Amino acid sequence: MAASSIRLLLAALLFCGISAPLHPQERALVPPPLLAVRGAESPIRLESLEMRTAIAGGFARTTVDLVFRNPNGRQLEGELQFPLQPSQQIQGFALDIDGDLRPAVPVPKARGRQVFEAVERRRVDPALLEKTVGNHFKLRIYPIPARGTRHVRLELSQAMRRDTAGLRLDLPLHLAETVDAFSLRITTPDGVKPRVTGSFADLDFKRGAEGYTALIERKAFRPSTGLSLLMPLPNAARAYAQALGGDHYFFAEVPVASSSAARTMPKTVVLLWDSSASASKRDIGSEMALLDRYFAALVDAEVRLIRLRDRPEAPIAFRVRGGAWPELKAALRTTAYDGASALADWPVLADADEYVLVSDGLINYGKRTFPQLDKRQRLYVLNSAGAAADDDAMAALAEVNGGRLVRWRSPAEIDAAARRLLQDGPRLLGMDAVGAQDLTAETRDTEEGVLRVAGKLTSPEATLSLTVRDAGRERMLRIPVSSRAPQSDLAGRLWASYKIRELSAQPDAHRKEIERLGGEFGIVTSETSLIVLDAITDYAEYGIAPPARYRAEYERLRSERDGAERKAAGEAIESAVAGFEQRIAWWEKQWPKGPLPAVNLESKEEAQANLSARRQAQPMPAPAPIAADAASLDSVVVTGERAETVALMAPGVADDESAVAQAAIVLRPWQPDSPYAARLRAAPADRVYAVYLDERAAYATSSAFYLDAADVLIEKGQRELALRVLSNLAEMDLENRHVLRILGYRLMQADAPELAVPVFEQVLRWGEEEPQSFRDLGLAYAAVGRDQDAVDMLYEIPSRHWDGRFPGIDQTALAELNAVVAKAGDRVDARRIDPRLLRNLPLDLRAVLSWDSDNSDMDLWVTDPNGEKCFYGHRATYQGGAMSADFTGGYGPEEFVLRDAKPGKYKVEANFFGDRQQIVTGATTLQLQLTTGFGSPQQRDQRVTMRLKDKKETILVGEFVVD
Repeated sequence: MAASSIRLLLAALLFCGISAPLHPQERALVPPPLLAVRGAESPIRLESLEMRTAIAGGFARTTVDLVFRNPNGRQLEGELQFPLQPSQQIQGFALDIDGDLRPAVPVPKARGRQVFEAVERRRVDPALLEKTVGNHFKLRIYPIPARGTRHVRLELSQAMRRDTAGLRLDLPLHLAETVDAFSLRITTPDGVKPRVTGSFADLDFKRGAEGYTALIERKAFRPSTGLSLLMPLPNAARAYAQALGGDHYFFAEVPVASSSAARTMPKTVVLLWDSSASASKRDIGSEMALLDRYFAALVDAEVRLIRLRDRPEAPIAFRVRGGAWPELKAALRTTAYDGASALADWPVLADADEYVLVSDGLINYGKRTFPQLDKRQRLYVLNSAGAAADDDAMAALAEVNGGRLVRWRSPAEIDAAARRLLQDGPRLLGMDAVGAQDLTAETRDTEEGVLRVAGKLTSPEATLSLTVRDAGRERMLRIPVSSRAPQSDLAGRLWASYKIRELSAQPDAHRKEIERLGGEFGIVTSETSLIVLDAITDYAEYGIAPPARYRAEYERLRSERDGAERKAAGEAIESAVAGFEQRIAWWEKQWPKGPLPAVNLESKEEAQANLSARRQAQPMPAPAPIAADAASLDSVVVTGERAETVALMAPGVADDESAVAQAAIVLRPWQPDSPYAARLRAAPADRVYAVYLDERAAYATSSAFYLDAADVLIEKGQRELALRVLSNLAEMDLENRHVLRILGYRLMQADAPELAVPVFEQVLRWGEEEPQSFRDLGLAYAAVGRDQDAVDMLYEIPSRHWDGRFPGIDQTALAELNAVVAKAGDRVDARRIDPRLLRNLPLDLRAVLSWDSDNSDMDLWVTDPNGEKCFYGHRATYQGGAMSADFTGGYGPEEFVLRDAKPGKYKVEANFFGDRQQIVTGATTLQLQLTTGFGSPQQRDQRVTMRLKDKKETILVGEFVVD
């Protein structure tokens, strides 16, 4: 049964996610929790919402049970998206399976996505909760049954916000205004009665065995305001402990003074201005207003402006005089926001006193390791993007460099933001302990008047020593901590979450540690997700430890599975060897080069028709959902034919080299007929980029637009601008490996493999279950001269057992691996490779077709000078042309090879056979690599990208002309 995508977008977390009561104007912008279903006859309805909140030790834990009803006659796939506030953390979630709520378990993020998609293809019940961008989260559920319900439970914790009235917790109950049945239960185990503000001031808390408890139950709930709870401010430090997994964790809450004082202002500032395409969504006006305050405090200073996009621009110097900055302000106002976000790629200037990074902090391009500043230099990060920013990473980065994150949501908060930027508040300078180790803090910036520290006890009694700077003075605080302190099951998770935040200042350098901590403590991070699977056999198949109650069965199944996987790995090598021996036999055979013998053309055509009919009748998986706005398939656009010929081989390399025929590659001329393309082609070279910017608003979500504009810019000699335009693909759909594949292919085609490498590295992290991810990265490594990495990456393909959707890719990879080894010689250590797979087999002609859409069937056709067509139904030609196995799903590649080419013309075509999925980029993009002299010193490659926008049976790509 076809599935449709459903999505719930919440402007604030449904449960207890607002750190301050909403202003009436803000409240009007918050949508009620309705599921909007594309293409569904009737909307999904939130049938019931049950919330249970427990308050203890300055923290609140909330469990939310949501029951969704699907009134439609078909099952649907659900996608629930929501942001969290910085102080919030997801503790877990559960999904109803056969009437019981099954808790989710942690899984590495990329692995979780791979497993979800694999299980979903079998039409069984998976659910996946993952962190997307910044502090946004996405919960994917399949299926929501036809005319049935699905029950989801989410568990969250958050630190209560401190203000002058006490510790505050705000519950935005108005977000439940469309629910049929609502209930809220609040408990305070500490035995402290909360004070209630707002419309629920008469809420009755009753004392009982659990402390104070209050209950709200409503039908057709329509609250007019939220609910705020106030707890008394603690007047002394308090600590909590937890024994977990052989360790004893603690966290301590330490009240500190909340005073602040004007800080010493710098004389030389580097302004790092995020100028990427996504930066245009920031509140630029309020950022300029805050900078007005900042420069007024500087009075006289030098500012070096560095715009950050796909690459940093050269610094431009400006003077601030008497707090005025008209030249710099004019420069910022004329900034064209374009390109990807390479926010970690900027220079450290030795004479700078301070850096100010204005950005949402979301990196999607280039390196992800930030520069190391000098100890005397400070870094402040300004963020007006709200929940759509990576607050944790930016706050940790600023704090480790002596500054702080300054964030605000509306112009009304500019005054508070200016105080944070211009004043120094209480700050944790150092931590030490006797009887404890692995200390970490929620934040070193203690502006709200409370310092939270966590660690591991090494003895039953410990003493913390905290150095705090307050109002220009340093003082030491000593806090006793005992394993006999009140117990809290949050202690271990808080320690892990504080440590993850600390590591996120340099996320790439600490990716594995973040993944390990997230997995050990069940925390959703940039590297860890939570997953629920339907069958215990699924947990065993994918090596994901299930909830404890299923562990014994899992261990038994996993033991059996381990043996099967070891056997499959051995069989993979033997299968690769068998295939390679067949390829060697083909390569060594002498094939006739005369005219094609006469054949019964009618019977040949009948045979091909019968083969096509049989192929069309092959069982296919049920089609995946097609979005209502997905492109139909009617015509084909071919792009990228102006790729330069590139020499890849060095002279004198392989024993098996033979003389190669002299061949040229001729590609069809291409000119898109869209109005914007005509404008771009007509513009002078120095005006093309301006025309692109003028047209962009109408085509901002079209990958074709950026590809076409980049092609014209390259043609007109504007290569750097073309690379910037291409990089916008990284901004279009974060964490979409299909879009990134296109970007990587086009960067390779533009002879920028050094930019393609990190793109393909990211694709591999998100798509390790697909052999194409290893192949793409291996070829990019080879293009930048990282031959050992290329060989190691390509050898992963014949070494592993792959899904049946990827037939014969091991042979394509082995051909490429051996060509790299032959070129590199002694620079490559090939001892890891099975010697039976090491032999270079040079070719006169080679064509390789791959594409970006899963579950799509594309075909490579090559017609030789005899008029004989080599394709999936006729894989061996009279003169020795050979076609690889047919890919009817997956991403290819399909490979045509010919050792000795007969003189004449070889026509290369691509045929779109069909697809069984939504096309994620609005079009399927094909990558075709044409090569002469493959594996020899004379190797020449051309890459061409074809974009199939709508349906047409066949397109002519180009020709080999052999003298």
